[in-house]
Amino acid sequence: MKRLLLWPSAYLSVPILFACGVTVLTYDLPNDYWQGVLLLAAVALVILFFDGIAGPRLPTPQLLRLRSYVGTRESLVGLGYAGMVLLFCLLDLTLFPVPLLDNPSSYATIEGGHEHIRHISDMCWTLPPIGWLCVRSRWLRNLLIFAGIAFPILVIDRNRIFASLFSLALVAALRRDEARPLPWKLIVFLGLLGGSAFSVLGMLRSGSLDTVSLPFSAMYRAAPEGIKWLLLYISAGPYNFGAILAKHYGNASFLVNQLVPLSGSIATAGTDIPLDAPNINVGTEFFPFLMAWGAYGAVASILVLYGLMAWSVRRVAASVSLFSLLIFLRATYVCVMSPFAPQAYTWTNFGFIGLCLVMQVLAAWLPNRNAALPIRMLSYESDTHATR
Repeated sequence: MKRLLLWPSAYLSVPILFACGVTVLTYDLPNDYWQGVLLLAAVALVILFFDGIAGPRLPTPQLLRLRSYVGTRESLVGLGYAGMVLLFCLLDLTLFPVPLLDNPSSYATIEGGHEHIRHISDMCWTLPPIGWLCVRSRWLRNLLIFAGIAFPILVIDRNRIFASLFSLALVAALRRDEARPLPWKLIVFLGLLGGSAFSVLGMLRSGSLDTVSLPFSAMYRAAPEGIKWLLLYISAGPYNFGAILAKHYGNASFLVNQLVPLSGSIATAGTDIPLDAPNINVGTEFFPFLMAWGAYGAVASILVLYGLMAWSVRRVAASVSLFSLLIFLRATYVCVMSPFAPQAYTWTNFGFIGLCLVMQVLAAWLPNRNAALPIRMLSYESDTHATR
């Protein structure tokens, strides 16, 4: 398990295989839907096999643990960025209704300039890792971690809740003391917290599952309501993927709207997509490619996503830069969530990666105050960082 965390394919192939397995258990799949589910599983297995032979690897936890960001030029730029995100989170909560406190069903109503603020406040998931890695002050560290988790709960954004908790758990796992086991207690706690928040907010947002008409299995029907929400959203992406592949539906506009800013809506609800349950309109990351270019387009998008994951791992292995780490956390999260919904092939995701690259260049341009210190002082500070 520890070694698997260093494989880029583990964050893409394992979630796809898991989601496909849950799909098989959650539904009594029609015969022609099996093709799509098996296609996803087969490509995931091929990627896992290739990565095991020739893929790049993350640095060992000991190397990641020895890298201290506190007081560096990167932390200065990172904290400036975190302050901007925190400001936009406050603007989001003060200028517009708070869905959790006002009307849970209004979570998707974003208009009147709200969408522009939300593009920045959506990056709240980066606050916990930046707080953990870059801040020496306990109160400021706790504030950034709390803000990164509390904001998505207030705006009922389950995706950002998962992103915040996932980034915390992954940083804890990858920067652990190598002589110690994985921090299972923290990982399990964050997983239970995310799963509970997801289920509760799902019931607040969408109400009862009694209105969902799909060929559920006996196992699903016997599960508690909260577990049903988790099973449904884990499995709905592969299920809809298989359904659309079986129905040979084509429409490239959704992919264009996803990639080109302001070109149109990316919402699939209320459209002519022949979903079996119109109110369960989630799809996999590869769903728009399937509708645009068929099975070949979907397979190509999976392979390119693995390429993005491998590239982010190579960047971390080369420098362990704070911004390379943020790109890696983002790439990892969109891969883990790829069986659920499109997040990697969006202009906002490409924009975040570009922003991280710009911040890395900006940090390199800043004057290095350590360069003027005596060699003896520099040696002392290096030893302090290495043993901290």
